[in-house]
Amino acid sequence: MFSGSDTAWILVSTGLVMFMIPGLAFFYGGLGHRKNVISIMTNSVFNMGIGAFLWAAVGYTMTCGGQGAIIGSFDYIFHRGIGTDDMTGTVSTYCYSALMMMYSLITPMIISGSVSCRMRFKAFYIFVIVWSIIVYYPLAHMVWGDGGLLGLSDTSLLQAADFAGGNVVHISSGVSGLILCMLVGRRKSYGFLSYHPHNVPFVLLGLGILWFGWFGFNGGSALAASNLTAHVFLVTMISGGCAMFAWTMIEMVKTGKPTIVGACTGALAGLVGITPGCGFMPVWTSVIVGLAVSPVCYLSIVLVKKVLKIDDSLDAFGCHGIGGVFGGIMTGLFAEGSIGGVTGLFFGNPEQLWRQILAILISVVWAAAGTLIAAGVARIFSPLRASLEDETIGLDRPYHGESAYPSFSGLD
Repeated sequence: MFSGSDTAWILVSTGLVMFMIPGLAFFYGGLGHRKNVISIMTNSVFNMGIGAFLWAAVGYTMTCGGQGAIIGSFDYIFHRGIGTDDMTGTVSTYCYSALMMMYSLITPMIISGSVSCRMRFKAFYIFVIVWSIIVYYPLAHMVWGDGGLLGLSDTSLLQAADFAGGNVVHISSGVSGLILCMLVGRRKSYGFLSYHPHNVPFVLLGLGILWFGWFGFNGGSALAASNLTAHVFLVTMISGGCAMFAWTMIEMVKTGKPTIVGACTGALAGLVGITPGCGFMPVWTSVIVGLAVSPVCYLSIVLVKKVLKIDDSLDAFGCHGIGGVFGGIMTGLFAEGSIGGVTGLFFGNPEQLWRQILAILISVVWAAAGTLIAAGVARIFSPLRASLEDETIGLDRPYHGESAYPSFSGLD
């Protein structure tokens, strides 16, 4: 039965998630170099163009059309066969499609943080198109589609829980960012020069927009204006705040100086960590998730870069990939059946933890394999790596003919 209140909330959520995309541009842009701000921001928002077309053409039908373990049907190409009277739950199918589209637009943009300042725009453009088709749409169907391999529907095989995109959004983008930055290689001065954010206020502004939009990102996944939605709001805020506090304490112990960049990074980790289980876990567990995810992500950022000697420029893997894995495991531990219908280890169902871990492993392998294929296709049309000259002077003018700071003439 159609619900006006549910529809209103999903439409608001759709707008909030869309607003996160320029928020990501500010967040990433502030963390990068002055000479690459336009390049970083462009890579963070351009999928609002091609991604909207892809979703209209094949994204919706591959994600939401029909039943299938891996992928949906192709019955609704360009949304043909869907009318204004069609319903998904208590909202219009058009409304549901719009929300799901926003998830598909922002996810590949997270990957751009791993290869900022050195990957050619043309190569990244092609990569995102291919990646969306072979990684995101199938994975979204596997988790959220009817009969999907990793979902919770009665016809799903694994019965793993992912409320708002731990596997679909964060693990897929984080793992793909890790693989892609290894393929592209490190920045030319990596290991010799220290990199610092060029505009800390941009970082704070971006985090504020992202956090604001996250209430729609997580809350919209309830697909209703309900008590569960209120629960999701609360745990989202608590986890983000606790993670910000924990990251600040880590910096106080390590350097004696809390930083805005660190606080923002911690909050982001907390928001990522609560995303998979926000509609399944009790409120008190969001405190545990928030306090624990910051040291986990902090150590992973340090250790992964040191051990693998990789240049994940803006730590997409450390925050999103590791945070998503952590959140999925916490869901397997702390999910309570009375909240979202899933029971975890601490409430008497140890099997759920293994389901979560298996779903995470499948998501990691799927994303990694798809990234290798997408990068291979992109290489056919363009080298992945920018030229040494373009990387030295910055990618803004060579690739976009613009400069964020026209009066700035130095190198950083």
